[in-house]
Amino acid sequence: MSMSLSRYQSRRRLVLAVSIAIALAALLTVRSAWADEGHESIEAIGLGLICLGILGRMWCTLYIGGRKSKELVDRGPYSMTRNPLYVFSSVAAAGVGAQTGSLVVALLGGVASVVAFTIVARREEAHLTAVFGTPYRDYLARVPRFWPAVRLYRDREHLDVSTGRLYRTLGDGLVFLLAIPVLEGIESLQIAEHLPAIIRLY
Repeated sequence: MSMSLSRYQSRRRLVLAVSIAIALAALLTVRSAWADEGHESIEAIGLGLICLGILGRMWCTLYIGGRKSKELVDRGPYSMTRNPLYVFSSVAAAGVGAQTGSLVVALLGGVASVVAFTIVARREEAHLTAVFGTPYRDYLARVPRFWPAVRLYRDREHLDVSTGRLYRTLGDGLVFLLAIPVLEGIESLQIAEHLPAIIRLY
């Protein structure tokens, strides 16, 4: 018997939380190898990626909020990729990695998120295929799992929006911003030599 979608989503949150904890622990010994100007520029770009990720996640919620197992949503961001919420979460994860001032860490953060979410998405697809049948199989054949195909974009004239879910998505997304003071604190401790900067990455 296939696992329910809610259990998949709970597992997704657990995997994401554990991954963040492991990443932060690893970052205790990592420091940017760039000079100050390059370091600050990477952090600024990372902040932009985090904001893009948060806004993108809210855009997705406008279309999917509370409807994932009730109707097949294939408009807005879901017309370009089957998992836009995961795409924007991965963008934000890369932005969090960039707060170290390292392009390598930013890339690793984004790639790790893509891999983790792709695994989760494959399992969700089995559930959604069982729920929606042929229409969902057609959707699988037409729309890419992860990388957006902008040429496929289609929209709808009216949306029924769950404001509660929208606010919840905003709150969840703001967690990405919490990484900024945490990583700045780690950097300050490294500069003061209270933490060893064993690895320097560009």
